[in-house]
Amino acid sequence: MPTIRPSADLRNNYNEISTFCNTYNEPVYITKNGKGDLAVLSIEAFERLCGKLELYNFLEEGLKAEKTGEVRLFSDAISDIRKEIK
Repeated sequence: MPTIRPSADLRNNYNEISTFCNTYNEPVYITKNGKGDLAVLSIEAFERLCGKLELYNFLEEGLKAEKTGEVRLFSDAISDIRKEIK
């Protein structure tokens, strides 16, 4: 179940929110005037989320390349890399 806190808690209970985010690696949803406004999460959780997004983008790019025939054999790519190194 998500943790939801009012915006005043950012000012009044920052350390508590920070400890929660770093301990449980889950976001805290912040409301403003009773409506969702922000999601606060630890740097570690944020970086993990960004890493997943980057991986998904690479996978999507690879799938598109496969559909359009823009792929190379792994052995050909390695051979070209070895030629460049020498």
